[in-house]
Amino acid sequence: MFKNNIDIKKLPENNIVRVGSKRQTAELIEKFYTKNPFPNYEDCETVYDIENKVQRNKVLASLKRSVGWRKKIIEVGSGTSQLSIALAIGTNNDIVAFDATLESLKLGAAFTERHGIGNCIFVNGDLLSDPFLEDYFDIVWCSGVLHHTKSAKEGFKTIIKWVKPDGYVIIGLYNLYGRMRTVFRQNLYRLLGKSNLGRSLVSLLDPALRKRISESRRRAWFQDQYENPVESLHTLDEVLQWFDTNGVEFISSVPACDAGSVDYENIFSKQSRGNWVTRFLAQIFMLFSPSGTEGGLFLVVGKKLNPRKS
Repeated sequence: MFKNNIDIKKLPENNIVRVGSKRQTAELIEKFYTKNPFPNYEDCETVYDIENKVQRNKVLASLKRSVGWRKKIIEVGSGTSQLSIALAIGTNNDIVAFDATLESLKLGAAFTERHGIGNCIFVNGDLLSDPFLEDYFDIVWCSGVLHHTKSAKEGFKTIIKWVKPDGYVIIGLYNLYGRMRTVFRQNLYRLLGKSNLGRSLVSLLDPALRKRISESRRRAWFQDQYENPVESLHTLDEVLQWFDTNGVEFISSVPACDAGSVDYENIFSKQSRGNWVTRFLAQIFMLFSPSGTEGGLFLVVGKKLNPRKS
């Protein structure tokens, strides 16, 4: 699984290994998430809780249904690894939860140990150190991660190398248009000097913070959305260009590139790429969707081309 020239260190915690070295940006992000693990395990004490949380999300539920069996799957930037654990539960797939923040991985590793989940391992490292073998994984999931790296484009070029030919990559990024509401609130918070007044105003304006949630979840969401030290914004057209440049066939996206409906039954079902007008409209419509009101994240699924079939 790992490259021969990568330093590998088994940590005292069960089922966690550390690979390679970390760049300055990865160290900055690790410092941030060490203080603010996201998401926390407050509402995920049992296996049922983890599975139920995934089933409530249409995309994640579709992923769980569609991945198949005997697959090698990696979640890049797994955080506390709740999705990785959900993909491991009740399957014979081999799951790798990979993240730069050791404290986050410890939470996931402790959960698997308590519940006897043996097909999920935890790897601590920097994705830009490129620690994994090429053409190794059937599926690479990387959502909410690349926009927290020094270069999302370079990060994508790294992770696509790990995907087998005919394997899938799924990336989730903050959208340039869909995140406009959040960016407005971020700027308001900074304009008010990140004061208590600014925090209160943002909390009133953010739909996620207006919900009845615990103080720890409220704090984790606020810090992730408004105090993260590294963040970039991206578009569907930008990601399609990454795909074309790196030998990846576009499969589907959320929102749909043709501004139509999304097939949540199987996210690996082929969609139309649409055109620049439909893609622009799809991203503008995000402003009025749950995604736009709660962060502005968009997903794109691609299939790595097999040169033998060319």
